[in-house]
Parts: sequence; structure tokens; C-alpha cells
Amino acid sequence: MTSGVFDELVPDVLGEPYLAETISLPPDEEGPVVATLVQSRAPKPTRRAVLHVHGFCDYFFQTDFAEWWNERGYDFYAVDLRKYGRSLRPHQTPNYVTDLRHHFPDLDAAFHRVAERDGHDHVVISAHSTGGLIAALWANQRRPALAGMVLNSPWLDMQGGRLVRGLGTSVIKRVGARTPARVIPRTIEGHYGRSLHADHAGEWMFNTDWKPLDSFPVTFGWLRAIRLGHDELHTGLEVGCPVLVLSSAGTRWPQQMGDEAHGYDIVLEVPQIRQWATAIGSHVTYVAIEGARHDVVLSCAEPRAVAYAEIERWHATYVG
Repeated sequence: MTSGVFDELVPDVLGEPYLAETISLPPDEEGPVVATLVQSRAPKPTRRAVLHVHGFCDYFFQTDFAEWWNERGYDFYAVDLRKYGRSLRPHQTPNYVTDLRHHFPDLDAAFHRVAERDGHDHVVISAHSTGGLIAALWANQRRPALAGMVLNSPWLDMQGGRLVRGLGTSVIKRVGARTPARVIPRTIEGHYGRSLHADHAGEWMFNTDWKPLDSFPVTFGWLRAIRLGHDELHTGLEVGCPVLVLSSAGTRWPQQMGDEAHGYDIVLEVPQIRQWATAIGSHVTYVAIEGARHDVVLSCAEPRAVAYAEIERWHATYVG
């Protein structure tokens, strides 16, 4: 695995105790590329660590999640992938890649720092939504030594019925190969972002320049990369460690802000997560949490507590 160039640790935008380092990576067609590794340390020195990967239109800000792991003796790291969050640069199209494998060097460099440079020999990967797909594909190809993997509502298939998925995917792959930067027309209600943000209907503060309430534009090239990733996953992966997959218990598509926006996954289809979870590896535990949001650790208090209890139970049983 490549290591990249080691950069100075500086105070992170989240404030103490979070530190961040910028990882310089080879340029792509848009110019210079970086990833960013954020860390917070456990109270005592440890060889255990978590490496977290965010989702689409997302970045690391879930400090309660980091603190939960810190309290259990894990150093916590989170990578903002190229063109996301702290790693997004003015010359870049937000979140844009044409192949999910373009994120593998980001994860290689982050994992190298966690495992080799910082001396952790017991590493758990955590990932959310699109990050869950990317992390699973990466672990399947790279086969790093992992103690476990926690996937929070991983994106394992395209939303919609079989006919829509089939015809839509054909168009996406064809157009995405020819004109990858072309933007897909779509309407975004913005209920999910507003259900989370404390200035609207939620309880969490995050930077809406990095996580816009109405999402970033989606290009054909990026969605083609997602569908090719789904194709690979559907053939069956082997990530080589125990996996916990968490999701909400159901999906709804609310037309206005209300209880459904707070108690269901309103981004992905839960039956698809349930269907494809066992394609990630040979040792998968799946748990559906009643009342959870798409990001289960940003759910309302009761389902959030259930999510943490399920992680605790799985960890004690399979990771130790």
C-alpha cells in the first residue's frame, strides 16, 4: 500500500481534541488531489484504532461516534476522501470520481498511517452509505489486516424497481462513459439534511458548504462508477473480517418534514441493504433498527442508543 507524504498534524475544525493532517496524493484530471485524516486519541495509549469513511455529500463531523470508540480504548481516525469535506479544493468538482477505485489510494494512505506509522495492529473499519460500498470494495481488493468492519446503511444497490434499475443503469453506463461530467437532472427535497441540522429540524451542527442540505449535483460519470461498484459487489466480496451491517428498519419517501423523516431511511431502500449485506463477506451480522435514520448514529436518541448497543454486542462477540 502506498503511504503518500506525511504532513503536519494541525488543530481540526472540530476543535480539541481533534487533529488533522492533509495527505498529498497524485493529481487527477482536475489537478492536485488531497485526502484528510482526522484523529482523536483514547485516554490511554493503545494499539487499537477505528478508521471511519463518510458517505456521499458528507464528511466527518460525528464526534459522539468518535468519543464512543475513544471511551472503549480505541484511537479514532476518520478520512475525508478526495473532493469531500476538508479535502475539497476550489478547482475540483465536489465528490467527483469516475471510478470508485480512485479512492483506494486515499484509503491506502490513511490505513498506512493508522496501522504502520502509528502502530495499531487491531483496526476496525467504519463506513457509512457510499463509504460503505467504497470500503468494502477496497478491503476486498487490498485485503488489509482488519479486526472488523461496521457498515452503517451501506449503499449496496440502486434505488427503484427492477425495470427502472435495469434501463436506468444502461443509460447511466452509456452516457457516463461518453460524457462523465454531465450532470443528471434531479429534484432534491432536502428533507434528509434538514432532519439532521440543528438550524432546521435536527440536533446536529455541520458545515453546509461541505454537506449541503440539498446535496451536490450528481454526474453520469460518478453514478456509473457507483453502478460498476454495485456490479462487483453483487458477484460476492470477501473482506476477510467480521462485518456488522446496520440500517433503519424501513424506508419512506416523505413529501414534507415530519415523523417519517426522522424515523426511517429516506435516502436508500432498506430491503436492498438487507438483500445484499451477505455479499460483503463470509461473516456478516445484519441488524435493522426500528426508528433509525439513514445515518443510524445520527438517529433520534432511542434508536441511536439501540445502534450503539448493537455495536457493543457485536464487538464483544466477534471482535473482542
